Amino acid sequence: MSDAAPLRPRRARGAMRRRLGALTLRGRAFVAAGITAVVCAIVFGQDALTRVGVLVLALPLIASLLVVRRTVAPQVQRVVAPATGRVGEIAQVRMTLSGRGGGAELHAEETLPYALGARPRYLLEGLTGAWRRDLVYQVRPELRGVYELGPLQLRATDPFGLVEQRSDAGGTTRFVVTPRVLPLPAIPLTGGWQGGGEHRPQSFAAGSSEDASVREYRRGDDLRRVHWRSSARLGELMVRREEQPWEAQAVVLMDDRLLAHRGQGAASSLESAVVAAASVVTHLEQHGYTVRLATAGGPVAVGAPTAMRHLAALEPSARSGLEVAWAGEQLRGGVLIAVLGAPVADDTAALRRLRHEAGTALAVVLDVDAWTTPARGVERTDPSAVLAGLGWRARTVGPRDRLDTAWRELGRSHAHSSGSTTR
Repeated sequence: MSDAAPLRPRRARGAMRRRLGALTLRGRAFVAAGITAVVCAIVFGQDALTRVGVLVLALPLIASLLVVRRTVAPQVQRVVAPATGRVGEIAQVRMTLSGRGGGAELHAEETLPYALGARPRYLLEGLTGAWRRDLVYQVRPELRGVYELGPLQLRATDPFGLVEQRSDAGGTTRFVVTPRVLPLPAIPLTGGWQGGGEHRPQSFAAGSSEDASVREYRRGDDLRRVHWRSSARLGELMVRREEQPWEAQAVVLMDDRLLAHRGQGAASSLESAVVAAASVVTHLEQHGYTVRLATAGGPVAVGAPTAMRHLAALEPSARSGLEVAWAGEQLRGGVLIAVLGAPVADDTAALRRLRHEAGTALAVVLDVDAWTTPARGVERTDPSAVLAGLGWRARTVGPRDRLDTAWRELGRSHAHSSGSTTR
């Protein structure tokens, strides 16, 4: 009893502080006026003034007691569709609120980052008994990133505006916004085929599908693999090929180093590089490639969905060089698409190694100096010249240049150099 007894006054004082803290400016003015009236009534002996002062003083206190007791935090559930958004596209958020009691009305305001737009506000009325409300609002993100939706801010007031009780409900919901994607034209690409079969799949100008699945007999082949129908038709012994689990693979390398980019925020060359990398990743995935995303520090994601989520949360790296130890294992003569910023002198060896390991090496090089205000009359060299000197097929892109045009030019230069007409 001795330990529990002191807790009761503390709880009472804490409850009183909460009630007084919920008073609005008008409510505090009522309290001050009531106290002043009571003091003046006592000094001047005016009983009628005492009753008025007590009434004025009691009104905000009673309102505070009612509002605090009747305010109940509801249960909040959010569903975002689509769960992963994209810059510039509208997403719909559906909130379901449920609770029991809570008073006649409740003001609700959703907490949103500024990049998702204005905060939606609602007035919930008739909250008696067991109640449920479905609220819907839309967001249109202007910047990539990982955002938190919520919590829902609640505000309950009395009819006279003397008390305002604020609380949060619902916690937060994660919303990933991937970068904007630009459509790219189909261009000739070769390489990138990996698997354990005998031969890469190819098209035939003539002949049947059987011709694509058989080959000439070689000494040591198992006779059980002889394809007798093709052997009779072609006049020589033919055998069935082994299983060919080939798949097209490509690596997209994005230079995320801070020292390789210029500009600030959404208008920086880094953001343009993110858009370019996201567009290339999406384009390759749509054309049947299994895509790996790599940054200056090495591979970071496998598959287009994972790569897009990584690009959504990407921050500039403080690295000074490019890590390329992974190239021998990941490339193996395959397709490499690089999105690069300003060339760094120490990158020559790394870029040469990447070109050596890749079968096809294409680069989109950002003219990062164009993202700032260059000095007039100063001649600037083409940033892609460094890559061209190392054997890459590269095109320069500035802030006003179209990515699809540069991509098409890359395809033409690659087709001209390799004589390829595939893909």
